[in-house]
Amino acid sequence: MEQTWRWFGPDDVVPLHAIRQAGASGVVTALHDIPYGEVWTVDAIEERKALIGADPSLGLRWSVVESLPIHERIKIGEGDLTALFDAYRESMRNLAACGVTTICYNFMPVLDWTRTELHHKLPGGGNALRFNAHHYAAFDCFMLERPGAEDEVAPDVLDRARAWFKAASESDKDRLLATIMAGLPGAFDRYDIPGLRRHLARYAGMDRATLRANLARFLREIIPTAEEVGIRMAIHPDDPPRSLMGLPRIVSGEDDLAFITGAVDSPANGVTLCAGSLGAGAHNDVPAIARRFAQRIHFVHLRNVSRQPDGSFMEAEHLGGDVDMVALVDVLLTEQARRKAEGDPRWRIPFRPDHGHELLDDVGKGSFPGYSAIGRLKGLAEMRGVMIALAQVKGLPLS
Repeated sequence: MEQTWRWFGPDDVVPLHAIRQAGASGVVTALHDIPYGEVWTVDAIEERKALIGADPSLGLRWSVVESLPIHERIKIGEGDLTALFDAYRESMRNLAACGVTTICYNFMPVLDWTRTELHHKLPGGGNALRFNAHHYAAFDCFMLERPGAEDEVAPDVLDRARAWFKAASESDKDRLLATIMAGLPGAFDRYDIPGLRRHLARYAGMDRATLRANLARFLREIIPTAEEVGIRMAIHPDDPPRSLMGLPRIVSGEDDLAFITGAVDSPANGVTLCAGSLGAGAHNDVPAIARRFAQRIHFVHLRNVSRQPDGSFMEAEHLGGDVDMVALVDVLLTEQARRKAEGDPRWRIPFRPDHGHELLDDVGKGSFPGYSAIGRLKGLAEMRGVMIALAQVKGLPLS
C-alpha cells in the first residue's frame, strides 16, 4: 500500500523532510486558505505541488486531496446551487489536470470530527484525543441548550453532565466550546454559542432522508466529471458515527455506505475507509465493512479507538484498540492484490496513519491535535510491520 502522510501546508509544524524520515512518500494535503465554494485554480494547485516537490531528494508527491470541502448550502439544499456545483467541478478538473486524482471529502453537517478533549493525559505523559459522552451532553444540553437534547441522553450520562456543568468554571466551558469547534484542522468556520445556534437553525426540519437526498444530488452532479477526468472520489465516514446536536449523520455504517455507493453506481464513487471513525460505533464491524466495499475503497485512514459503553471513546494505539487492525489490513492487501492481478495501473491503495498520540519531544510543540510527528511515525511503523508480515505469509504484493 502507498504510505502517505497528512500535511497542512507551510504552517504545519511537521516539515516535509520529516515525512520522508517517517518512511512515507505520498503527501495528503489541501488548500485550506481557499474559502468553501471557491475554485481551486491550476496556479494554486501547482504552487502546492511545487512546494511538495521542491526537494527532489525527498521523493514526495501530492497523492490525495483531503479535503475538497463541500459548501454547507449543498448539504442543506439551500437556494440555487448551480454556481457551487460548477465551482466544485472546475476544481476537480484542475486537480486532475495537475495529476492529483484522489479526493477525500465528507458530508458531515456543520462540524467535522468532534472531540471533547484534545490533550487527554496518557500514562508516561503523552496526550490523546478523547470523546467523553458526559462532556458532550453538558455542551449540548446546558451550554447550547438545544431543545429536546436532554431526552436523547441516557439518565446516568445526563446526571454526570449536569454535575460537570455545575462545577465547571467559565474557562472550562470556553475550553470545551473551543475543543468541539476545533473540527478538522484547516476547517474554515468556527462558531460561538449564538453563531452555532444560528447555523443549526438552517438545518431545522432536516432528517436523514433529506440529507441523503442532498448527498445523492451532489453525487449525480459531480461523479460524471470524476469519470470524465479520472478522479476517484472517496467519502469519509462521520466522526463519531452518530447524530450530534440533533443533526442527522448519513455516513455512519454499512447501510449508509451501501446507499452512497448505490446512489451513483460508478467506480469513481468510492469510500475513504477510516477505521477509527467507523470503529467508534459499536455497531460497526470494520473488517467486514471493508470486505463488502473493498472495490470502492480509494483511500484509507488507519487509526484505532477504545470504546466505552456510554458512547465515550479515546484514540488508542494503532494496534491496541477495539478495531481488529490485522484483519482489516488483511482485507486491504487482498483487495490490492486483486487490483494488481487485473492490471489496474492504480492498484496501490493509499493509506495514512491517523490521529497519533502526542509523544516525547512533540508534547507542547503546538502541532494540530492528533497530527504530531512521533505518534504518527509510531503508527506508520506498526502498520508497515503488519503489512510486510501479512504479505510474506500470504504471498501478497506490496510493490
